[in-house]
Amino acid sequence: TTTVTFFNGDVKQVLDDQRVIYYYADAKTTHTTYPTGLEVLHFSNGQIEKHFPDGKKEITFPDQTIKNVFTDGREVNIFPDGTIVHMQQDGSKIIEFSNGQQEVHTADFKRREYPDGTIKTVYADGHQETQYASGRLRVKNKNGDVVMDTHP
Repeated sequence: TTTVTFFNGDVKQVLDDQRVIYYYADAKTTHTTYPTGLEVLHFSNGQIEKHFPDGKKEITFPDQTIKNVFTDGREVNIFPDGTIVHMQQDGSKIIEFSNGQQEVHTADFKRREYPDGTIKTVYADGHQETQYASGRLRVKNKNGDVVMDTHP
């Protein structure tokens, strides 16, 4: 093991297994680089970042939310309550709730899908459509007035 202490308080260690551990004194952050190319940063607030050789990043926040950032621009965020948010390259996102509901957000609409098969869509212009599991369709204008309501 080789240890170098810098004038600013930073410490660099090179271990026998070729890991390099660098401690940034001012930021109270430890940066470990593994022989495989994996880099792991431990921040003083409890945040941990893993930077993989392929460019992927995994960030674990102090509240245990996990954010995965992929090289193609996609992101997947996993929240402590079980909610998962998928951010797509085009800016749209899919939210999976732990209760079985799912939401899709695009520039044109937001749609929520319920476990019973009901689907509610709110469009960018404000009008809404609700397709019930029974086949009933209700359409409201942007003011919330019902403009169509069908019963199967």
